[in-house]
Amino acid sequence: MRSLLLKSLLQGPAVMAAPGASEAAVSELGAALEARIRQKLGRSLAIRAVDVGSCNGCELEIHALNNPIYDCERFGLKFVASPRHADVLLVTGPVAFNMKQALERTYAATPAPKFVIALGDCAFDCHVFKGSYAIAGAVADVIPVDLTIRGCPPPPLEILRALLGLVEKMSL
Repeated sequence: MRSLLLKSLLQGPAVMAAPGASEAAVSELGAALEARIRQKLGRSLAIRAVDVGSCNGCELEIHALNNPIYDCERFGLKFVASPRHADVLLVTGPVAFNMKQALERTYAATPAPKFVIALGDCAFDCHVFKGSYAIAGAVADVIPVDLTIRGCPPPPLEILRALLGLVEKMSL
């Protein structure tokens, strides 16, 4: 036991390399996204993230959008705490029975025009949770979905690309 403790103290912490997204790719995509958001809305795009029963893998990728590598606020994306302030609902996970009514209420509270994104394979088709007694179904089974971002979980760069596609198709 003593040798294991000594070894872990001398070895130090494990360090992982930074994510594979290059700064140039993030900046180029972000600049295009910011230009489209300003053109369509004239302000930031307000996003409300809603977890309706996921494993939290997608939430980690959403949080990565706010870290110093991606820093999505510099591109005109803003996460809000209330659906009443949101333009986009970013829904993760398969809809659990306990969250079905909450998702419907959140959708109803979001002002028009509103857009719904089903983020991840679980939100699209319940993925590994399919057939569970606790799952009401995919997000599209409960509320209308405008865009699906596939992946388990989808990386932050793919989320930014999908948001750019959504903004370009917005008709306000």
